[in-house]
Amino acid sequence: MSGSAAPTTDPYQASGIHLSGETLMGLRHLARRGVSPASRTLAGLPGGIVTKKRGRGSEPDDVRLWSEGDDMRFIDRNATARTGELHVRTHHDERDRTVVLLVDFRPSMLFGTRRALRSVAAAEALALLGWRVVGDGGRVGLIVAGTGEPVVIRPSGGERVMTAVTGAMAQAHAVALAASATDDPPLGPILNLARSLLPSGGHLVMATALDAPGADFDNVLTVLAERLSIRLLLVSDAFERMRAPGFYPYAMPDGQRGTIEAERAEPGSKAADDRLAEMHHRGIEGLRIDVETGPEAYAPLMERLDAML
Repeated sequence: MSGSAAPTTDPYQASGIHLSGETLMGLRHLARRGVSPASRTLAGLPGGIVTKKRGRGSEPDDVRLWSEGDDMRFIDRNATARTGELHVRTHHDERDRTVVLLVDFRPSMLFGTRRALRSVAAAEALALLGWRVVGDGGRVGLIVAGTGEPVVIRPSGGERVMTAVTGAMAQAHAVALAASATDDPPLGPILNLARSLLPSGGHLVMATALDAPGADFDNVLTVLAERLSIRLLLVSDAFERMRAPGFYPYAMPDGQRGTIEAERAEPGSKAADDRLAEMHHRGIEGLRIDVETGPEAYAPLMERLDAML
């Protein structure tokens, strides 16, 4: 059931079906909103609590006037000599991170009932996270899972890699929409590809609904989790969580239309929450991304996820 909401002036909601590389590029401003030098030293914990890492860190951050309680060892001699007043140099934690973003554009993700397709929401959330990572000096790579050969961008740093990542996602999404309908290929081989791109201790962030992951998915994921830090963005459409029983019209990307009978959704988004709980027991933390809410709602979630990486 592919479709979008009524026309809106919100630029982030203008393309509910087609993915715009320009829009994904524009998300860098939303991703960096509210990020200060102090927040770069935050380490996230599962849940709503965020705490500072211990220690002063290793990277110079700023020079400011000395105040009562500052460690005299960190006095900045040059600034003190130049101004005649005591100044201290502050530091932040060096974050040498490599993150591979895995976005699911398989046929089951080309579905949506409010605002956008699940595939579009997955790309929006990962773009926000990617901009945050490169903004803090990390490296970002990309894998796009579809029906054909996966699209791969090897991890690199800076705005140039995010230009490549956003453009590749937009192009791959257009290809996915134009492809003939077929069954979802398994995700196991895609996970093995991620392993080849990341060093030990690297980070893999998957944005998917976990529909039809394949028979070997669980085994491959378990092996991979011993070597990498894996996080899940579970993409959820409102229709899955709160639909009433009845007959629903649908439209396919190729123009085909029809009607489907659906049962009542399980209350309280039980299916999505059960999947997240299962992943948690396996040591893989995750967040639910509700398609209908959009990038403004994803931004604080990606800030929380960024602190956990």
